[in-house]
Amino acid sequence: MRYALLAAALVALAVPAAALAHATLKAESPGFQQELQSGPKLVRLQFDQLVQLPSIEVIDTHGVNHAAKAVASGREVTARVGRLPAGPYTIRWHVLSSDGHVVSGVWTFGVRVKAPPPTEAYGASGPTRSEDLVRWLYFVGLALLIGTLGFRLVVLRGIEVPPALERRLLLLAGIGVVGVLEVGILAFLLRCEDVLQLPFGKFLYGDLSPISQGTRYGKAFVATTLGFALVAAFVYLAWLLERTAVLVPALVVALAFAGGQSLSGHDAVDPGSSWKSELADWVHLGAVSLWIGGLVALAAAWRLAPALRTPLFARFSRLATVLVALAVAAGTYLGIVRLPAAADLWRTGYGHVLLVKIALVVVVLSWGAVHRFLVQPARAGVRVGRSVAGESAVAVAVLLVAAVLTDSKPPPQPVSSSSSRAAYAGAVGSSSWRK
Repeated sequence: MRYALLAAALVALAVPAAALAHATLKAESPGFQQELQSGPKLVRLQFDQLVQLPSIEVIDTHGVNHAAKAVASGREVTARVGRLPAGPYTIRWHVLSSDGHVVSGVWTFGVRVKAPPPTEAYGASGPTRSEDLVRWLYFVGLALLIGTLGFRLVVLRGIEVPPALERRLLLLAGIGVVGVLEVGILAFLLRCEDVLQLPFGKFLYGDLSPISQGTRYGKAFVATTLGFALVAAFVYLAWLLERTAVLVPALVVALAFAGGQSLSGHDAVDPGSSWKSELADWVHLGAVSLWIGGLVALAAAWRLAPALRTPLFARFSRLATVLVALAVAAGTYLGIVRLPAAADLWRTGYGHVLLVKIALVVVVLSWGAVHRFLVQPARAGVRVGRSVAGESAVAVAVLLVAAVLTDSKPPPQPVSSSSSRAAYAGAVGSSSWRK
């Protein structure tokens, strides 16, 4: 049965997918995120097939359209543009392709200023509550994947694992990696839908290349998706071949790509960010994932392998102590980098969310300390297992707050008088741009 599934998977990969028939943008002027010294007189789009009923808008930070009516000529669409003052601009376009589908897209450029990424195009509202929920599910999947793999390879190392527990851990890891892939794709599509500002039916034919290829967020998404697809293959092979050793590269690759969020988040682009903040964010996320996912795996092992409770509890406690120390150290450093002053903790929205996260972490740590120093696992039996499950639930709540925190904007860094002009120029439209 296992090898029949492998053969089916190989056949599915070998069968080519049907090509999409709608029009594809092949060239554009001005280019994606291009910085121009003077405004363009003409916007030009070239497609791979005939298009009709074109629409082009060149929108400034106040929502004013500077483009004349678009004209289609075969595979090319053009629109004249009036005089553009210095500033960032958004181009939104729509065409009807030969197959009857309306194809749309968006990109940005700047006139004597750096162009913002398409994710900050005029009209995009920024992260929504739906995106916060989806990012939370992503973090849960990541913790389930990395924590389960770490528990199996580190905590259970050298121990004969009961078959029922082995299957359960592989199932948890499989659910985690599928969740990371599927939820990660959903998160990317939600962000693109917000940028394109289209109903779902038209969004299906939107041009996402300016986001997937022209932004750090898009490139990080593509890289992490490919990375976790490889992890999924390793987990599948471990189940198929019944070889635990295959989980080693799965854990290594999963930890490596766990930092994909750091490549496009606040730790990479906000003032004060550096390779140190990116590294700290990767350490923080990796340690938290190993810790919280490991708690879930421990709760599963508590019920399925009662004879192993005492050694597993002791081993995981030692591992958790190291992971918590790493997470707290990295989190403290990131808090110092992101918050210019301690008062920002209670004066800013970002600080409020961070305080909630800190409070929940304190609860989880206190709960774990009770287990570690006051409870004797060998005597407490099932009650400790239920308590560990409760600790895991609170830890998962920490991930929800972390998801909100990831999409929250840290307070601005103080600007010196010598750089105030440059900061002002870089902040053009920061409040009126994304409306």
